[in-house]
Amino acid sequence: MKYKKLFFGVLFLFVMNSFAQTKIEAKDGIHYITTTIDYPITGTYLFQGAEPTVELNGGGSGFYQLHDQPKRAVNWGIECDETGIPLSIKGFDSAAYTLWYQYTSKSESDDDDMNWTAVEFTIHFNTLKMFIQGERSKDYTETAGK
Repeated sequence: MKYKKLFFGVLFLFVMNSFAQTKIEAKDGIHYITTTIDYPITGTYLFQGAEPTVELNGGGSGFYQLHDQPKRAVNWGIECDETGIPLSIKGFDSAAYTLWYQYTSKSESDDDDMNWTAVEFTIHFNTLKMFIQGERSKDYTETAGK
């Protein structure tokens, strides 16, 4: 009986962690974000093989670099519903998500840069590439079972 309770407790924690979401407030209202989808989205996204880059680390931290600007620390997430299921638009050979990011500190030049910003995040299954804003990309490999 103890093992049964332990099993269900561990299963519950796993399921809750799998669909964890964070509530954010953007200029256009309330949104929910998660850092987990069915693909390996963490990593470094390069613009034509170089800077500017975007680095998505596990747990929702990372760096976002705009053109001709230094890298800046961010919090990030993929838009999801209230239960933590990522929202996407599936195409024939791609899927589109919304990536939200927020700088963790103000810059000297912009007073309004602490707001959450939404950008396009796409996965292209035939080429095994992921894109942020259609210009920064990284390769990925399929996992067994997809």
